[in-house]
Amino acid sequence: MIRYDDSEPFIRPHGIKFRDGQDPNIRLPKVAVGVFSSHLYKDIIEKFSTKEVGYISGANLERSIYIINYKGVHLTLFMAGVSGPWICADMEELHAKGVEKFIIFGNCGVLDSSIKDCSIIIPTLAYREEGTSYHYVEESDTIEMNTKYVDEFIEILNKYDFDYIKAPTWTTDAFYRETKNKIKKYQELGVKTVEMEGASIAAVCKYLNIDYFTFYYAGDNLDSVEWDERSLSGLSNIDKKKEVTILALELAIKLSTKY
Repeated sequence: MIRYDDSEPFIRPHGIKFRDGQDPNIRLPKVAVGVFSSHLYKDIIEKFSTKEVGYISGANLERSIYIINYKGVHLTLFMAGVSGPWICADMEELHAKGVEKFIIFGNCGVLDSSIKDCSIIIPTLAYREEGTSYHYVEESDTIEMNTKYVDEFIEILNKYDFDYIKAPTWTTDAFYRETKNKIKKYQELGVKTVEMEGASIAAVCKYLNIDYFTFYYAGDNLDSVEWDERSLSGLSNIDKKKEVTILALELAIKLSTKY
């Protein structure tokens, strides 16, 4: 059983790491965009003016951190780690180096087949079936999500003519244990999506007292007799997914310039 403990941490984040010639004293732009898809991450780097300023590393992988110039506004760009522990470690390290607002987006499974492929879901509440969030905030069945910036994001969605819904999500860290009984249970609770990071993102930002906005684009469908992969594969429907990237960047510059 996980028991929440509000005492001081023994290990603290020290920020990102640096290669030869990179400035270890750099302060990152206050608004960061995190993208789970490696294809969309590379597409942003190729399309816009970017500068590699450091990296995050683990036991078996390094991910570069960039400063991107989007419409004259400097933003932090990172490829988000998949799963609650990984994304929370990313956010702790980036916050230690100056990031104060996170916009994080990626694919999710849907529990309602009427949700069109690649349409946008704004999570409003997360059912906590992962472990990481319980280390950051006291235990509860759910945690509120996206208490800020929903109206600003909807303005952008309308501008770019994207379908969207607002709905609760189910955060789990065991995707091969998304059982038929659990799917039915969460459907009855009005949950529309399943993913691996939502509750964790909300919890770490609440703990750190920083702002965030996270959203999903619909991928595989669990509201069917057999699992329907749809566009879960990274390159499936890639042109539409690239359009989703612009939504995150547009929100990032809005938060950078107005708040």
